[in-house]
Amino acid sequence: AISVGGRHSCVLTTAGGVKCWGRNSDGELGDGSTTERLAPVDVSGLTSGVAAIAAGGSHTCALTTGGGVKCWGQNVSGQLGDTTTTQRSSPVNVPALTSGVAAIAAGDAHSCALTSIGGLKCWGSNVNGQIGDASNTDRPAPVDVSGLTGGIAAVVLGESHTCALTTGGGMKCWGRNSEGQLGDNSITDRTAPVDVTGL
Repeated sequence: AISVGGRHSCVLTTAGGVKCWGRNSDGELGDGSTTERLAPVDVSGLTSGVAAIAAGGSHTCALTTGGGVKCWGQNVSGQLGDTTTTQRSSPVNVPALTSGVAAIAAGDAHSCALTSIGGLKCWGSNVNGQIGDASNTDRPAPVDVSGLTGGIAAVVLGESHTCALTTGGGMKCWGRNSEGQLGDNSITDRTAPVDVTGL
């Protein structure tokens, strides 16, 4: 698998390891440094045991084979989910998500996890409501998305908005909506999920 962020790229190897390259000023490559890398380097401690990866603007997250989440890189808005706003140049656990996660996604400065029971939790920047917890408060640890504790099949993150595919084949989005990116026939930011019109 592969994933690209703002200015860095990462791959998941067939052995379950993670390698990243590119910009590293915020530690988003996870090799314990902030040195730009022109070729792939191993992410510290993640040479195996990883099931999925998600690269954000200047941070990266990995889903372990045990269903836990680890993140690293920029953390000014709490996008690493470790309850702090401290930048990390190597992976740290998301304490609230040590198991039970089925998929992960990363935006510019927020992250989300789809749980194995079909619920959705997000954390990080929330200035436009992209966390979906009916507030505009940044969250340094995962919180439930309003009304989405089950019934979700997939999640994707944009720069400052989030969309989810329901198990019934519907779409819900929330966050920044200045260009109509939520698809609800408006340009009003939404701090909680709204249905995409016609889907």
